[in-house]
Formats: sequence, C-alpha cells, structure tokens
Amino acid sequence: MRFFLALAVMGLWMPAAAQATEAQPQTANSAEAVKWLQRLGPAMNMTSYRGVFVYGRGQQVQSMQVAHRYNGSMVEERLVIQDGGSGEIVRRGMEVICVLPAQDTVTLDAIIPSEPLADSFSDQLLPATRWYQAQMLGEGRVAGYAAVKIALTANDPYRYSYRLWLEKDTGLLVKSQTRNADDQILEHFQFTSLDITDDIADSELQIATADKNQTSTISLEPGSSATELVTRLQGWSLDWLPAGFEPAATPRSDKRQVIAFSDGLAAFSVFVEDVASLDMPTGASRIGATTVYLRPVQSDGRQVLISVVGEVPPVTARKVAESVRFDSAAVDSSNVDGANADSATASLIEHQGASR
Repeated sequence: MRFFLALAVMGLWMPAAAQATEAQPQTANSAEAVKWLQRLGPAMNMTSYRGVFVYGRGQQVQSMQVAHRYNGSMVEERLVIQDGGSGEIVRRGMEVICVLPAQDTVTLDAIIPSEPLADSFSDQLLPATRWYQAQMLGEGRVAGYAAVKIALTANDPYRYSYRLWLEKDTGLLVKSQTRNADDQILEHFQFTSLDITDDIADSELQIATADKNQTSTISLEPGSSATELVTRLQGWSLDWLPAGFEPAATPRSDKRQVIAFSDGLAAFSVFVEDVASLDMPTGASRIGATTVYLRPVQSDGRQVLISVVGEVPPVTARKVAESVRFDSAAVDSSNVDGANADSATASLIEHQGASR
C-alpha cells in the first residue's frame, strides 16, 4: 500500500534542473542514450496507455492496474491495486484523490515520489548525465513492445544506478531496475501487459470504489527556487547535499517541515518535526532502495526528529541528516549510527506516508 500511495504523485513533480558546469565526455554510444532520455520525459506525460505492472523490492512484489491519459493540457490517471489490500488513486493535473479501505491509515501530506516512475524525466534530466554515465545496452521486448535498454551508472557513492527499458516508438518507460554499487537489483518495475492507445474512456479514470468514506485529496507545490527554499526552512538549514540534487516539488504539510530534492533520477525528502519523546530507534534502515535515517536532536529546549527518506544509499541519508543545523541554538545530536530492523523502517514509512 505504501508503494501504491507514492505512485499517486507519478508525474506531479518536476525537479529543478541541475546546472552542470561541465559534462562527461560523450561517446557515440552515450550520445545515443542521451537522445533517448530526451524522449522519456514527454513520453511519461503525453503518452496515453492502459496496462498492468509489477513492482518489487526484496521479497515484496505488488501488482497495479493503470490507465493514463493526456488530454492536450492535463494528465489524468487512475491506479488500482491488484493484490493484497484494496484501494485506488485518481489524479487530475496536480490534484490527487486517494480512496483507501477503512483499516489503512496513511498520512498523505508526507508522500514523496521516487524511482524512475516519478516524472523526473524530461529535458531537465540531461544535466544529470554529469552525475551518471549513460550507455546503450541493446534492445529487447517488454509486454509485447520492442524496447531499447539504457544503463545509467552513478559516478559517486551518493546515489544508485539504473537500468531503463524504453518503448521504441514512444519512449515510454516500460521497465526499470535500481541497482547498488555491487550491481545488485534493489527494486524493479515492469509492465506485464500494456496497451499504448489514445482510446482511454472517461469511465476508466473514474473512482469505482463503493466505500468513499476514506477519500483524501492532496496536491503538490511546484519545485522551489533556492531563495524560496531558504524562506521555507524556518530556523534550520542544510550544510551538505550530494552534488546535483536540487529542490523538487514538495508535498504540502501542516504538521512538519518537509523539503524534497532530486537529481533528475533519484529523490529524497528531509522532515523536521517536534516530537514529545525521542525514545525511538535511530540511525539508518533500508527496504529495497528506500533508506530511512532518523536523527533525534535537542535544539533550544525542543525535542526534534530529523528524518531523511528516499531512494538514496544510507551513507547519503546519514550525511544529509547530520548536516541539518538550527539557527537558534547548537544542536546536541543523540543519533546512533547503524542499521535497524526492516520492521522499524516499515513502521516509520507507514507512519509518515513517505514511501515509494
């Protein structure tokens, strides 16, 4: 269900372009890969399709049905969970309507997008080739469609690498893998059935769940400029970010301060909130490619929890969390490094709604 919710923001956020001052030398192979990546952003929004895809991380595999339509000015989409729990999400432009069964409680205001499914792909992705090496790996077929395969290999230890399969006619993403530095697959996404068509009826985009009592609506703020970001931090700042990560669209929240960042491929969010007690697991935990890093601190008599959640390696989440500085007082850190059980991570993600 956590992944189901995160997919609600698929296509809603556009990270600010990283202003690369120097590009990696391009071979003919990498230049061709970049040309394909140029097609990916428009394809994610402007291609209409219906289908079923699977998403897996570790031993967990989920199946989702999707109908996606571009009407010339706005993206409309409906996602329906196919196994496990029940529920559906409909989005129209920047608005997301989520219908969940009564037994599921999720804080929608803290959802963060991640993975290549998020619409971080556009011409803004091109500067990201400074942080990744792009390479063509050949061709294949996915869900009956011919596809090209592209590798995006991270140039530093602060991000993961990717394998992407793009449908040859449209450039639509039809399969992806997230890999760590040891080339292990942490997460994967793939269409199992797909129909690329402009014939998407209105009925396919309407909420069909009988019990709509658990309906919630959220919307995202657009990506912030550096100046806007400073004004929103309200008493705290970040001393360090991995190179290439810029402010991205951020879920609106009245309960905590949250800022999202993206390098055009990966995304993570930083949460800062007052808490009544700091008696909780701290340090880094990971499920698939999603890292959660908790850092409890004391600041000016306040008990504050700093959480970094997103598709980045644990070393990145730790460095970001430890770089948070409060303007009003020195921070007395009580964070404990190390990995905690995946169950603790799952609990945190469910509590915050910050997930894939």
